[in-house]
Amino acid sequence: METPTSIDTELIVIRPHTLEAAQTTTCELKFKAVPSRFLNLSNDFEFAGWGSIFRIELSQDDLSHGNNTLRDLRRKQVLGQFGASALAANDILGGVFYTIPTVFAISGVYSPLSMFIATLTLFLWRPIMEELGSALPISGAPYTYLLNGSTKSVALLGAALLLLDFAATAVVSATTATSYLAGEVDIQFPLYVVTVFVFVLFYRCHARVASGVLAIHLLTMVVLIVASITSWASVGSAQLRENWVTGQVGPASLAYILKQVFNGVCIGMLGLTGFECAPAYAAKMRPGTYPSVLRNLHIPAIILNTTMMFFVLALLPLKVQAEENVLSLLAQKVCGTVVKDMGGTDAVIVLCAGVLTGIMSACELLAELSHDRVLPRAFVACLPYTGAPGVIYASTGADITVVSKMCSFSSVISAVAVAAAVFAGNIAIDPTIAGWFALYFLALVIFFSIADNKVGILRWVYWSYDQVPLLHRLQLTRNWGGALITAMRRLRRQEVCLLVKTDEINQLFNMILYVRHNEETSCLKIVHFHDGIVPLEMDANVKSMSIYPYNGCRVTMSFEMVFTVLDEAFPEITIDLMLVDGPFNPQTVAALAHRLQIPTSLMFMSCPGPDFQCPVAEFGTRIISI
Repeated sequence: METPTSIDTELIVIRPHTLEAAQTTTCELKFKAVPSRFLNLSNDFEFAGWGSIFRIELSQDDLSHGNNTLRDLRRKQVLGQFGASALAANDILGGVFYTIPTVFAISGVYSPLSMFIATLTLFLWRPIMEELGSALPISGAPYTYLLNGSTKSVALLGAALLLLDFAATAVVSATTATSYLAGEVDIQFPLYVVTVFVFVLFYRCHARVASGVLAIHLLTMVVLIVASITSWASVGSAQLRENWVTGQVGPASLAYILKQVFNGVCIGMLGLTGFECAPAYAAKMRPGTYPSVLRNLHIPAIILNTTMMFFVLALLPLKVQAEENVLSLLAQKVCGTVVKDMGGTDAVIVLCAGVLTGIMSACELLAELSHDRVLPRAFVACLPYTGAPGVIYASTGADITVVSKMCSFSSVISAVAVAAAVFAGNIAIDPTIAGWFALYFLALVIFFSIADNKVGILRWVYWSYDQVPLLHRLQLTRNWGGALITAMRRLRRQEVCLLVKTDEINQLFNMILYVRHNEETSCLKIVHFHDGIVPLEMDANVKSMSIYPYNGCRVTMSFEMVFTVLDEAFPEITIDLMLVDGPFNPQTVAALAHRLQIPTSLMFMSCPGPDFQCPVAEFGTRIISI
């Protein structure tokens, strides 16, 4: 008798576990020899049933739905360069109203230099943001960038930071608008009442309205700049020299000056609030406009913030430069009451539009978290008016200074190159702000962790219940075990799809491990689109080349054996193999999602490679790293 080759040995080992054997035991559970971790209760709920092979032919209704889905996706890309820039620019350029007094309170006469350096840091981020946004123009970014490039746990940390930042963006804009309004009108009730009104009023603002608001704001700023230049030429630099002398209160050393400038840079990041909101609606921009939008946000921010800082330093006394409505005071000094009223009105309008930016970005993020089953859909539905949590403003005692510093704190932590330095600088300036930030950040992280690990928490509760046999006999608690099992099975019922191209077992194994570590599911479908032969590519070195017909579709023995091994290797997941007749493109993926009633956000695929013809963003699937 001849000694079997390595290929024969592999076939001898795997052939006993054929598809027919698996299909004859579809009603039985998978079992493993590892002892149960539960001493008194059953652990049958941890094991799923055997998987099956299905052949799917997409109906005309499914294909029509896929075409309509793709058409609707492309129709949503309506924002041109100016409209897309306006949404975030109202927040960034409107930030001059609350950035100037905050930076002057910290950096004093060095504020213009600090603000200029702070705005230059965006040159470090823009290339990264442009590349990410161009590659993945999808909603919910930057959370979706982390989700596609790392694990779900890391993405949820980013989501906590982003949600905190978006909420602070809306709150700072609303409260500063209220402060400017209070400077012009005698308000007889608490400012937080006006803040809530601003949230509700600007919730449904349209992009065209945002464009109009931005145009008014830019016109107002141009008028104020021209008037400031004229006034400065008329009165001279006496006020600037006086402010410079008065502002030299510390030791005249280089170290002290650098410290003042650095502190101003740290707080000056507040003036860039809103830049991180642009990726959140990148999916609604027309193709190719995203890099131009980032440029349109950055260059005006450098010019406007630095210029207005310098005019305030040159024309106003040092003691009023930290007033919340300092630009209204500047307008009154250089132009009189008319331009002051114009500036105050502009401040209220553009800052209210900044509320829209924070709310819209938060809504996009909450929607993505809901699609990824971190948040229930009802969680998004329960925020019909504002779409962003207002508890941050209330819990800080309606203190605009605290919220402003915390907004800067959460914005800069997303930076890659300068985050550590600015992070430490903000803590050094006011350690209490770090406490506020940590409080909200930890609360969101804990909430997201619980929401994303519901089955794991219930399993620990089940284990604790198992350790106390007395609870199994009491009338009140004897049914708790069954209730916990029912809850865990219900939570793991949501199906997840893996879109695969080949039968490479190492790649499939890693993809399934990703699903097991990042999704709470016991139902996994491996989906392969084909044109008659499955799989399209075979490894001729180690696998059998025999092909046999299955349900009208030619299935290779290699793919069958790989599927059987995977089904055996993961007893806690039912793994089905679905062979879909048709090309792999956004239309057929959307059609399959309609057929299976599985959202595309729960369909995963590996990186398709440089030669892939279809835009990845149109699939709506998750790109997983393996």
